[in-house]
Amino acid sequence: MILKRVLSIALLGFCSTLYANDMVGVWKTIDEQTGYSRADVTITKNSDGSYTGKITAIRPLPYKALVETCEKCKGPLKNTKLVGLEILKGFKQNPQHENEFVGGTVLDPLSGNVYKGKAKLNPTGKRLTMRGYIGVSALGRSTTWIRAE
Repeated sequence: MILKRVLSIALLGFCSTLYANDMVGVWKTIDEQTGYSRADVTITKNSDGSYTGKITAIRPLPYKALVETCEKCKGPLKNTKLVGLEILKGFKQNPQHENEFVGGTVLDPLSGNVYKGKAKLNPTGKRLTMRGYIGVSALGRSTTWIRAE
């Protein structure tokens, strides 16, 4: 009985460690002004080891109309439906820090701008801090996404 319990705890710890350093999954984006979730982004790992993220669900903010298209996007993405829109691409796991992902780009569907990006998972793997920037990381903005349960 004790052996079963010890093995269960060890397995749970091992699984949570794997979970903690992988950004694959569904993430809730949070509106910085209201604190409400605006969208779900599903992040997948590609065969080349890079990560891609697509919007898979959108929600209206309280007392505001639902924005369904990328009205401010430029070129072929202008007025593209948000659901299915790829907003993250090219992220790779940082070999020095397994909970960091670098070298990607982030599309902000509200402004239509594309930024260089990096991401960092917190130790539990339940929060993903995304940073979009122009040129150097110091000239950017961060937002935290919450892993959907």
